[in-house]
Amino acid sequence: MGFPADGRGDGLDGPEPGRSEAPTVVIRSSLPGRSAGPAPGDGTPLGWTAPEWDHAYHRVRLTGRAYVWLNLVEQRLRALVDEALRPIYAPAHGEDWVTAAAGPAGEEWVLRAGAVREVSRRKGYLLDPADDDPLVFLTLPQLRELMVQHWPCFEPYVLDRREVELALDELEVARHVVSRNRSLSQTVLDQTERAAARLLSLLDGGAGGVPADVVEELVAGRYADVVAVHADRVRLQRELPVEDLLDGARRLDAVGIGLGMLCQNYTGKRLVRLAGEGCRVRLLFLNPASSAVRRRERELGLGRGELGRSVEMNIMHVRRVRARLRDPGGFEIRVFDEMPRFTAYLVEGPRVTGQTGGRRRSGDVGIVQPYLRRARGIESPAIVLRGGAGQESGGTEPGLLEVYREEFEGSWADSRAVS
Repeated sequence: MGFPADGRGDGLDGPEPGRSEAPTVVIRSSLPGRSAGPAPGDGTPLGWTAPEWDHAYHRVRLTGRAYVWLNLVEQRLRALVDEALRPIYAPAHGEDWVTAAAGPAGEEWVLRAGAVREVSRRKGYLLDPADDDPLVFLTLPQLRELMVQHWPCFEPYVLDRREVELALDELEVARHVVSRNRSLSQTVLDQTERAAARLLSLLDGGAGGVPADVVEELVAGRYADVVAVHADRVRLQRELPVEDLLDGARRLDAVGIGLGMLCQNYTGKRLVRLAGEGCRVRLLFLNPASSAVRRRERELGLGRGELGRSVEMNIMHVRRVRARLRDPGGFEIRVFDEMPRFTAYLVEGPRVTGQTGGRRRSGDVGIVQPYLRRARGIESPAIVLRGGAGQESGGTEPGLLEVYREEFEGSWADSRAVS
């Protein structure tokens, strides 16, 4: 029964004898700008629309990447706190060494962490016996507080306190957003990844070994060492410029029609410097005088000789580079006559060794683009391969990078040298 908000009835002297007075119900209108939800049972579907699913997936992708970085930082900082402070406090205080290290200022949050630990014990949430440790239940700010309070104990391990604290300040925004599942912007994610990579390097004494993309490092083995796919070469070069691809390269093997990504986006001076620093280069072009060039011109709708002249210009460019080298033998140029199936840049880079566990990462990278019938090379999809990803994840079969290396060697063996 509904009554006006002031509780007065309809003018009667009172409720009928033998009946209790019904409670007052105040009926309010919906808030302006917000529609009322569907009434139960009215048949309105509750599922998300396609745009809502897309938005949710986008949020998950951003938050997931940030979480991986934050998880690595927290694990590394926890291990460092354990290594630096446990030998000092555990002999005298036993299992309560974290409480002793926190001191009176941190007693409250240590007690909260202990309570969470007890609940986890009772409910069976501690799936790994190694996690039954008070240090595991401290948050990133609390681990930071322990480091700040006992900085002299950490000086032998960490190079620059100010840099560490600045990086932790930058991570705090993302930590709050991720822990409460709020929306994370691309700008904050980029800042988080940069700060986390910098911090991990500092906590390792500046030795490096931190992968440029930890998500790539974690999942690359699942995809036969494919770490990225781009719709075309323009998008590829936004994410991976040729300068970054060839930075520190020890060997470059490239095969394609005209190798435009190298000849048009990497200057002759840079190529001379790269070869002069010891990089061995093998470049394999499609013979501009072959019938395969004319067939490709017809596929692309180009005039007769147009593609051939472009290939000749690129060959002349790399010949001039070779002529400027002290050791031309390390810079080989060849041509082949078969109809090309793909263009590939296979780069052998240095091995990077991380301190943690002596883990070695391959510096080998490959860029592969299949040739489509009606699309130029710049418009073809580009696949980025990272060598050894399958082996790092426990796989035994070679990845796609090795497959394309074998293809390159086969084409190289059937090619002719350019004088």
